[in-house]
Amino acid sequence: MSKNYKVAVVGATGVVGRTALKVLEEKNFSNVSYILFSSEKSAGSKIQFLGKEYIVYELKETSFELGFDYAIFCAGGSTSEKYIPIAVENGCTVIDNSSFYRMHPEVPLVVPEVNSEDIFKNNGIIANPNCSTIQAVVPLKPLDDKYTIKRIIYSTYQACSGAGRDGIEDLEQRNDGENLKKFPYSIYNNCLPHIDVFTEDGYTKEEHKMIDETRKILHKPDLPITATTARVPVINCHSESINIEFENPFELEDVKKLLQNYPGIIVMDDPSKELYPLASIADGHDEVYVGRIRRDFSIKNGLNIWVVADNLRKGAASNAVQILEKLILK
Repeated sequence: MSKNYKVAVVGATGVVGRTALKVLEEKNFSNVSYILFSSEKSAGSKIQFLGKEYIVYELKETSFELGFDYAIFCAGGSTSEKYIPIAVENGCTVIDNSSFYRMHPEVPLVVPEVNSEDIFKNNGIIANPNCSTIQAVVPLKPLDDKYTIKRIIYSTYQACSGAGRDGIEDLEQRNDGENLKKFPYSIYNNCLPHIDVFTEDGYTKEEHKMIDETRKILHKPDLPITATTARVPVINCHSESINIEFENPFELEDVKKLLQNYPGIIVMDDPSKELYPLASIADGHDEVYVGRIRRDFSIKNGLNIWVVADNLRKGAASNAVQILEKLILK
């Protein structure tokens, strides 16, 4: 008989939290019960989930005394910093969507299609990678296994939902420079080459996340990577141009077959029919869409691919739920 598990969802009223609840409804695990938590501001609100009404409770230091097996944290880094150690002390294994623990050497950073074996090397905490990193490493993993990646150049075109409710509102309200909630400039009819804060070297924290997290997930700490991340006026789904240089030669058709046969990838690549991945196609799905697969003739063993995925689902909530599924089905 399968064990019954008790799961906490922290940050249940936020954009990612609500998406996590939607994914959990779709999975409909028969042996899991849930309690939902939020900040004091949203506590007491009610959410329809799994066919009934759930009250959202305020997250407190005593919350994990209720005895949870697992928790999905969909709140910010300060919440993770304060409450995850308390959860772990109470015997709970946590899947954290924030950036707080991602680069901690003792915490596995996991994309199930890529490094699921790392899930079980945890000390009570498993980190969910950055949304832009998750969708990138899914196609990179099989390519690296076969051809050995020598260098990566990332250029991203990231949706406003990645910046939360305020980012979406800045776009939908066509907010001007006087009424912006999230961005330093209007995102409507604009493209901002600036995600997260700038660091002293001129890169943004988002760019450093992609570089550092890719190295950690692929277990290649010295892999040369550079990145430019930009915010575009799209509500949901990130798009990425990824330029890859390999150690070994490849045939283009072999690359396409390799990607087509890899779990979690849908290849859309037919220039004759103008077929390629779009944000509007990936929206609402968990798969990573790959197209525009072509050689980079400027270097030896170079490849270009175009990668699109739903940043709220595969880039956050669905990836966390996939990790939970691996844990409860072990």
